[in-house]
Amino acid sequence: MLSKWKLLALIAGLWFVADQVTKYLAVEHLTRAFAVAHAQTFGEKLHAFVAQKDLLERGLADPVPVPVTSFWQNRYTQNRGAAWGVLAGAGEKFRVPFFYLVSIVAVIFIFSYYRRLSNEQRYLQIALALVLGGAVGNALDRLLRGYVIDFIDWHWFDPNWLRPSLHWPTFNVADSGITVGLAMLFAEMLFVKKPKPAKA
Repeated sequence: MLSKWKLLALIAGLWFVADQVTKYLAVEHLTRAFAVAHAQTFGEKLHAFVAQKDLLERGLADPVPVPVTSFWQNRYTQNRGAAWGVLAGAGEKFRVPFFYLVSIVAVIFIFSYYRRLSNEQRYLQIALALVLGGAVGNALDRLLRGYVIDFIDWHWFDPNWLRPSLHWPTFNVADSGITVGLAMLFAEMLFVKKPKPAKA
């Protein structure tokens, strides 16, 4: 049986890698960043992925979304705020340090909570690992670019954005890990019965 710390490293690490790989693929297939940078080899593309910024503002994002199903398309966006774009319009001098602080506090909370778990509490370990992997993935985006790359667009059969209200806010793999992990934690709080303390 894996120790709880190995499980944390495995799940959080895999989720972090999946998040960064899918964001790399989003930049490669949904923008012209690599073409503009004349990046052809993997090393050149990786450098462009890290170094190229503000693709929407520079007109490098492909305006044509790539459909996956009738209700899912991949569409490159840049989220400078939190979930649903909260604080996206705040000044950069406030917004960037604020999100750095939130990320640090979240990681400290996860590790302090995780440390108290027993090795048998796999459900909570998985939940916290998903949140950690997602939080670190988005934090790296903010550190490199000042915003988070989002690309998964779920909608109610409206691929041409005729009615934006039919679209769920665009998200990424890190967001899904955070959401699923938090949902698991809330389910634990609501539905799992805690053992009653023994009477003296």
